[in-house]
Amino acid sequence: MKGNELARLIDHTILKADATPADVMHLCEEALEYRFASVCVNPAYVPLAAAQLANTDVEVCSVIGFPLGATTTTAKVCEAEQALEDGATELDMVLYIGALKAGERDQVREDIAAVATVCHEGGALLKVIIETALLDDEEKVFACEVAQEAGADFVKTSTGFAAHGAKVEDVRLMRRTVRPEIGVKAAGGIHSYEEAMAMIEAGANRIGASAGVQIVEGAPA
Repeated sequence: MKGNELARLIDHTILKADATPADVMHLCEEALEYRFASVCVNPAYVPLAAAQLANTDVEVCSVIGFPLGATTTTAKVCEAEQALEDGATELDMVLYIGALKAGERDQVREDIAAVATVCHEGGALLKVIIETALLDDEEKVFACEVAQEAGADFVKTSTGFAAHGAKVEDVRLMRRTVRPEIGVKAAGGIHSYEEAMAMIEAGANRIGASAGVQIVEGAPA
């Protein structure tokens, strides 16, 4: 895959706590130069990113219930509504991990469905972060099934804030579990063209990375 083709699958990301407005503006400049699929920023920076990327084909993605997933559904819905109002067109929410591990399927589904409704009413995509580092394989399948039932457009491996990020075997498992029309986003710890391509070959159709420029520039000429 050529670098420009791969760029259209990358969410160019900056979610670190000490990111400054200048960092976000630089991220947007890179996204425009390389034509990444989106920039992914914390909610406070959505208005800035939306202004920088207005009238372009680069989407603005933000995160909900991030990075723990342990805020209330009401809080997640409010956060989602604000992000969409501020200009986000894609939202990556962390599911309620503790409830998932406790087998509370209805609670997890209702949490996701509430945010999915807000997203879809606003014409936005919802990606659900299942945080694979904290789950066994049975729980990963459970998480993907519930996210799909609740109306997610994508399932996503990781926040990038847990013990590890995306793994090829997890992407394969997620791809096998969800329907073909549901996307799989691999995120966390992807730093090279080779790593990104391994995720795509395993079934990912979106990559989340802060190293988007490095990944694309590593593509063969």
